[in-house]
Amino acid sequence: MRFAAILLAILVLSSSRTASAQEWTEYASKESGFTVNFPGEPRVSQTTYKSEYGYTLPAQVYSAARGPERYSVTVVDYSGIERMGIARAKGCPPGAEPCTGSMNTGQGYWKMDVGGAIVYATWQFLQRNAKVTHLMWNFVDLVEGQQLQLTNNTDQSRTFVFIAMHLDRLYIFEGTVPSGNPEPGLFQQSVGFMDYSGRRVRYQTVYSNRFPPPPLTGGGGTAALNPAGALPTPR
Repeated sequence: MRFAAILLAILVLSSSRTASAQEWTEYASKESGFTVNFPGEPRVSQTTYKSEYGYTLPAQVYSAARGPERYSVTVVDYSGIERMGIARAKGCPPGAEPCTGSMNTGQGYWKMDVGGAIVYATWQFLQRNAKVTHLMWNFVDLVEGQQLQLTNNTDQSRTFVFIAMHLDRLYIFEGTVPSGNPEPGLFQQSVGFMDYSGRRVRYQTVYSNRFPPPPLTGGGGTAALNPAGALPTPR
């Protein structure tokens, strides 16, 4: 009986710890400029992202799981792509337009790459073995982006995605739930953005990365831009 009681206590304690680890909490990354609800502390990994025009960009992936559910935020730093485009142009044959570019495309087509980053990231999802059930332009926290939903052709799991660009950073918010499970509402509806000072931003009008940031609400001026042109190392 004593052994059974001890075993029961261990199981209860283990179950309690597991439940605690799965609690939804607001997570904010000042370094990567976003906030969202995760089921527990996310794992942060460093990686790279290949852009549409072949630039290798630094990226971070924040990921967490809740049973069979999967959640992630991928943040790609586009702030150094102009320098990459200029460097690429220096190694091109004289007069090669894709490398020299123009005022509208940028050297090495870096402006095209930044301007089409959301569409290109969306295209990557369209290549999956899944049926697209919804695709729309939308904005979250007044930052514009693309929103899409997919159903996996193999296991019928559903993936909900929001893709945005904010201050030259590409954000891919992705939540996947098994077939029949509720939508990942706590994840989707909690998305927010911060400027380079770590201040939560709320614009007066819809923000587009193609134009200067609009004024903030509450007389807060404008978003703090990054003078260094590079992301700090995330925590």
